[in-house]
Amino acid sequence: MDFLVHHMVQTSAARLPDKEAVVHGQQRLTYAEVARQTAGLATSLRQLGLQPEDRLGIWLGPSIAQVLAIFGVAQAGGAFVPINDALFPNQVAHITNDCRMKGLITDQAKLATICEVIDATPSLEFVIVVAGNNAVETVPTLRVPIYYLEDLCAISPPATWQDWGIEKSLAAILYTSGSTGKPKGIMLSHANIMAGASIVATYLAISEQERILAVLPFSFDAGLNQLTTAMQRGGTIVLTTFVFARELVQILLKERITGLAGVPTLWSLLAQPNAGLQKNQFPDLRYITNTGGAMPQNVLATLRKSLPTTQIFLMYGLTEAFRSTYLPPEELDRRPTSIGKAIPNTEILVINEEGQRCQPHEIGELVHRGPTVSLGYWGHPALNERVFRAHPLLPTEQAGFERVCYSGDLVKTDDEGFIYFIGRRDTMIKSSGYRISPTEVEEILFQSGKLRGAAVIGLPDPLLGQRIKAFVVLKEGENADQASLMTFCAERMPRYMAPKCIELLDELPKTSSGKVNYPALRQREGL
Repeated sequence: MDFLVHHMVQTSAARLPDKEAVVHGQQRLTYAEVARQTAGLATSLRQLGLQPEDRLGIWLGPSIAQVLAIFGVAQAGGAFVPINDALFPNQVAHITNDCRMKGLITDQAKLATICEVIDATPSLEFVIVVAGNNAVETVPTLRVPIYYLEDLCAISPPATWQDWGIEKSLAAILYTSGSTGKPKGIMLSHANIMAGASIVATYLAISEQERILAVLPFSFDAGLNQLTTAMQRGGTIVLTTFVFARELVQILLKERITGLAGVPTLWSLLAQPNAGLQKNQFPDLRYITNTGGAMPQNVLATLRKSLPTTQIFLMYGLTEAFRSTYLPPEELDRRPTSIGKAIPNTEILVINEEGQRCQPHEIGELVHRGPTVSLGYWGHPALNERVFRAHPLLPTEQAGFERVCYSGDLVKTDDEGFIYFIGRRDTMIKSSGYRISPTEVEEILFQSGKLRGAAVIGLPDPLLGQRIKAFVVLKEGENADQASLMTFCAERMPRYMAPKCIELLDELPKTSSGKVNYPALRQREGL
């Protein structure tokens, strides 16, 4: 019975040992090879002192090493913490310290940028480096020992293997921004991840014939699910990085890709005339899925025309509960702006301010019940109490035995029960599929040393979902302009987080209590 994350690899390896499991460029591993190397890594991690549910960070770009690390940590009994490849060292430092990582798996280039981070993280006991084709002499000297992933994966596991933990054990922590402060870790159990894989594989009808192209980072719940659905069903996961949309189109053709998930910005790129999507035939591309924000209607129309035989699934989810709804392809003509209905084995409620179920067309908060509701936020008990609560409609005798997830998203239903997204309760910005904390962007702006005031809001954008705009007030005597501040931001935060516009003001609008008046800034922008 498969109930732990690494079991999906072991089961597929037993059933399809010679089947191609993972592809990255010219590298191709079969299921038997993936299972053997992850077992070697798991054995090595236990020899290095890993204890049940210890956190291990994985800061790698798309690679076979990244896949081996995820399943190797899971098999060892630890909790993997995938870190977005685009993050800067100071952001990695926050994650490593926040979840008290025991080890970090990275490559040599990244390692060179975070030596100070490692030395300042007391919980770290070892670092594992992907050697690749680089010379080992280039690795810096650290206060903790350094091991090589290739060596650890080559270790022979014992004849019998004892799993640690049960399906409720901590399997992973995914970091995502909240409406205030630094990114927060969302804890996923083995059961959460396994249920997410099974549910999505069910409604997308994923089989061992699937060749799924992974373009979303594994630090993103939808990206991680691409990997787990492929491994669970015995399909093939193809990893890639690309700069231009036409490169992605060529990979779709060359690798005979059958499934692709993306965010609105990706689909907007592919819909451009120079991408080549409209000039080619894609007989193998069975389905595409959209998540991370509403797909622009003009982009959806272009995709439907360019991919007449491809099913298009529009989906909605949140990391705290993974995936909540999907719109079946046959509903696109009737309700293209809907986020659909509940995914299998899930109950979606729309609840008003009085805690009652909303009537059709009445706006309320989306509440998620089901096996993908996460274990909660790492180290944030007050926030957990606010987001993860008792079922609002069940009798007290039943409601106390489980927690549902209050999403913070405002939605409404039509007369047939299909759901439509309205907006966020809080000030969260959602851009390019990422949730972005305005406070975190403001904090980085203040690090310039030139500002005495900063406020960040999200503005509607047909491609990004929302684009980030910052309003700033310079300190007396300081001389800075929009260009210099935007350059400062670009050097200190990922591209998706950097403001697209910075406006200099004499003063920020304030409320009667002296706080920044964010509604006034939105009104200034015509919102």
